[in-house]
Amino acid sequence: MDREPLTAISPLDGRYSAKVESLRGIFSEYGLIRFRVLAEVRWVQFLAQEAGIEGLGPLSPVVNDVLNNLAERFGPDDARQVKQIELRTNHDVKAVEYLIAERLGNDADLGRIRPFLHFACTSEDINNIAYALMLRHGRDDVLLPQFRQLVAVVDTMARNLAEVPMLARTHGQPASPTTMGKELANSAWRLKRQLQQLRAVETLAKMNGAVGNFNAHRVAYPAVDWPGVSRRFVESLGLVWNPYTTQIEPHDWIAEYCHCLIRCNVILLDLARDLWGYIAIGYFRQRKVDTEVGSSTMPHKVNPIDFENAEGNLGVANALLAHFAEKLPVSRWQRDLSDSTVLRNLGVAVGHSTLAVQSLLSGLRKLEADAPRMRLELQAAWEVLGEAVQTVMRRHGHADAYEQLKALTRGSAINRESLTAFLLSVDLPGTERERLLALAPEDYTGDAAVLARQAAASEP
Repeated sequence: MDREPLTAISPLDGRYSAKVESLRGIFSEYGLIRFRVLAEVRWVQFLAQEAGIEGLGPLSPVVNDVLNNLAERFGPDDARQVKQIELRTNHDVKAVEYLIAERLGNDADLGRIRPFLHFACTSEDINNIAYALMLRHGRDDVLLPQFRQLVAVVDTMARNLAEVPMLARTHGQPASPTTMGKELANSAWRLKRQLQQLRAVETLAKMNGAVGNFNAHRVAYPAVDWPGVSRRFVESLGLVWNPYTTQIEPHDWIAEYCHCLIRCNVILLDLARDLWGYIAIGYFRQRKVDTEVGSSTMPHKVNPIDFENAEGNLGVANALLAHFAEKLPVSRWQRDLSDSTVLRNLGVAVGHSTLAVQSLLSGLRKLEADAPRMRLELQAAWEVLGEAVQTVMRRHGHADAYEQLKALTRGSAINRESLTAFLLSVDLPGTERERLLALAPEDYTGDAAVLARQAAASEP
């Protein structure tokens, strides 16, 4: 069977392939091989130019150009050649080393550096750097820009709907009013805070040999400050050096990354479900697309499929991310291989996260708030002013204010007339009574509008 999106096993490579195109160069096997080549090349260059390794010395401009071309212009055809070599070696990292050695050819100047390819390295020295670069680029180049785009849309809606009053619901029952803008601003502010934490996760890496002790390094060049060389090399790649590891970098930072992304996704899941509910009760209408069909049998349907799609993808992403966070920091003794196949799925979790963000953006852009519908529900819920009345009564000495309003409102539908009659029977200063008599449910929103605008104006 031909390999194409239609026959792909994973929906990321099939149905949704176009939507995750930006991740292919980062999280695909090609991306992994490309980052491995980068790590191998930069290591030999660093040894020659920064570490003062005897017998290697400074590289000529010609040699540097060859190595830079390998690292910076590495393409899918080059990765295919690595895969061909792997058929012989049955070892993916060694295949990368062999490809670089082949590309150096027989030139004497280039050949001089061949013994220093993969020098004193274990495969995990290369792999941990490759995955660190992969996750950093995935976060900085794809995830964070998409999340910021979503935040910007929600912030705009929060500002536009800052003063649109709506009936709040706690436990699913009518509660003190809020505004739609304030509710959207809550989600945006929560997400901004988590994005700050995701952005701040340090991407750690190590370069210290087979069990993390610089054994081979020290026996080959006893006088070299290998921890210093390792640190400077890792930091030259924009990563944070981890000085204490076994054969593998312990992946604690990947767990931190996953947990931060989980929290971002949980906030989005909460938002998706709330919006789905607001659509169900008529607070939002969805702009229809004439060519689309909502049901195979019910012609009237305009379903909230974008929010449902987001919810499903967020669930898949978080299930994977939770497994990564729990599994990856655990390794038997100095190393076992069970993390290897798990790490290859990092892009799957990121892919489902980005799909969810795109679905939410699509759904949000179709929404139109039905302010009259929200106001109509408020005008039928005079009981929510019970809180306001009993609080003012408490201020003026009524110790049983709560009990009086409970008797009037709990489980009962009241209206302006019945509340007015109650207020006229209560001993209150005239100005306070008049203020409460003039209050309507749609006016009882506290600082909601101000809070919505402030949250929307805050930096992500």
